[in-house]
Amino acid sequence: MIICGIDEAGRGPLAGPVCAAAVILKSNFPLHILNDSKKMTSAHRDNARHIICNEALAWGIGWASHTEIDSINILQASLLAMKRAFDCMLKKYSLPPDANITAIADGKFAPCLGIMCTAMIKADAKVPEVMAASILAKTERDNYMDEMAKLYPQYGYEKHKGYPTKAHRQAVIEYGPSPIQRISFKVKI
Repeated sequence: MIICGIDEAGRGPLAGPVCAAAVILKSNFPLHILNDSKKMTSAHRDNARHIICNEALAWGIGWASHTEIDSINILQASLLAMKRAFDCMLKKYSLPPDANITAIADGKFAPCLGIMCTAMIKADAKVPEVMAASILAKTERDNYMDEMAKLYPQYGYEKHKGYPTKAHRQAVIEYGPSPIQRISFKVKI
C-alpha cells in the first residue's frame, strides 16, 4: 500500500489562491526533516522543500484561484486544489490511476480522488506524507504571495501572505481590494 499525503495552505487569507500538495515518500526518506509546517521557520521549510522535491517518490502541486474561492467557497476550492495536486502528481510521475495508493488529507473533509482518501484532523502533525505535503503547499503559496508583493507593494503581501493582519485590513480600506483579493471574504477593522 502506497500512502499519499495531501494538504493545503491558504484557507484563511483575505487574498490570493489556495495551494495544495500531494506527496508520496520513499521508504528511506529522511523523516527527521519533517514537522508541522506551521511550527517550522521559513528557512527550515525551504530546506525541507528542497529535500522533498528531490527525494520524494512523487509530488504534485494544485491551485484554486481567488476567483474560484469567491465562486465556490473556500472549502470547495481547497478540495479542488487537493484534487488538482493529486492529479498533477499522477500525471507528472506517470503513476497509473489504479496504483495501490491510498490518500490521507489533512482536515475534516477529503477530496474526491477516485481512490480511497481519508480525512484526518491534524494529520499535518502526525503523518509524514501529510507533513511533506503541508511544507510544499505552504512554501509554494508563500513564494506566490512574495511575487504578488512585487506587483502590489502597497498591500504588504511579503509580510503577511494575505492573512487578515491589521496592516492588511488597513491597506484594503485605504487602497481598495487588490486584484487578487477574495471579494467574498469580509474585511473587518
